[in-house]
Amino acid sequence: MLRRPVRPPATDIFHAAMSDLPIQPIESLRHFKGIAFPDDVRFRQLLVTGPPGVGKSTLIVELGGWSEEGYLDLGRKHWWRSEILAVRPREIHLGLPFCGLQNAVSVFDAQFLDCDPLPAIDFARIVLPPRKSHFFSVDWYQRYVFDFLLPPAELVFARRRERARQSSHPVDEQLSLAICAAQLATFRCIAEFLHRQGFQVYLREGADGRPCRFAMPPAKS
Repeated sequence: MLRRPVRPPATDIFHAAMSDLPIQPIESLRHFKGIAFPDDVRFRQLLVTGPPGVGKSTLIVELGGWSEEGYLDLGRKHWWRSEILAVRPREIHLGLPFCGLQNAVSVFDAQFLDCDPLPAIDFARIVLPPRKSHFFSVDWYQRYVFDFLLPPAELVFARRRERARQSSHPVDEQLSLAICAAQLATFRCIAEFLHRQGFQVYLREGADGRPCRFAMPPAKS
């Protein structure tokens, strides 16, 4: 199969609307099946996400979570009520609205990868749940915890290049270090956006998978 030409991604675009907040390691941890988690996170809150090749499925299997992948379009109304979120922990693929694209897509979709340059996230089109207004209403911002797996691009590229030899994942057909870096940058931006809105978010950016949080407090619900 012929590969489509990979256009150089302008990764700086992804950070144009974000200030690239610093992160800090989470000191108070507990371990479940040998995996470190913040001690204030409940196991059944977890939504594991990130671009291809970061280890989402492996983590879910190790945790004994829901094995089927879920797709969550953050540009769709009431995504927070989606049936796929009923069982957790779970691996989630995020559909994101991008500038210049009519519909939300994943970072491995051709509509995203064929753009030159790669488009920036259209944050204005992300739909947010209502804030908790009274005692009996649901606090959607505290209901879920987003666990973003964002290891170094070189590590992700090496993993995906190895599995591409086995032709086991169609998303690896168009592959380069630059593409991996751009996909990671996209998810880093959406993690920061969700944090700023008041969602519970933490990241695993190092090769050791240690959980970290953004250093700035999130918005209050």
